[in-house]
Amino acid sequence: MFNFHFDTVAGLLIVLIILGVISHNSAITISACILLIMQQTALAAALPWVTRHGLHIGIIILTIGVLSPLVSGKILLPELKELLTNWELLTAIAVGVFVAWLGGKGVSLMTLQPTLVAGLMIGTVIGVAFFKGIPVGPLIAAGILALCLDIIR
Repeated sequence: MFNFHFDTVAGLLIVLIILGVISHNSAITISACILLIMQQTALAAALPWVTRHGLHIGIIILTIGVLSPLVSGKILLPELKELLTNWELLTAIAVGVFVAWLGGKGVSLMTLQPTLVAGLMIGTVIGVAFFKGIPVGPLIAAGILALCLDIIR
């Protein structure tokens, strides 16, 4: 028999599931469902491992997804001359560097202030549900938040 243990975290996960369903954000819905199941079952013993390694594994999977069109030939690498002379490609490289730097700040913020993650997730879901946004992930949002907090402090 299943014995549901309701606490604040379970409530937050249920809210995220509902918001994920409303906003058609399957990543948040699936993630929150898996974590709720883990929290409510013997799988809770694996949560410390997920906490330690989950973000790193997720970044690896995301990187594989981003690089796979290049490896499959769907996206072709530009010639070196074009890479060095095309202002759009140079701007894309600069933006990529900036976003990677923001992501690094986001990981640091999420590690140092994990309570902010819930707010970032809720904000992301609201942006998707009501402002036709796309869930690009909490790392960049956390990086932008960290940058804002650095400026304010």
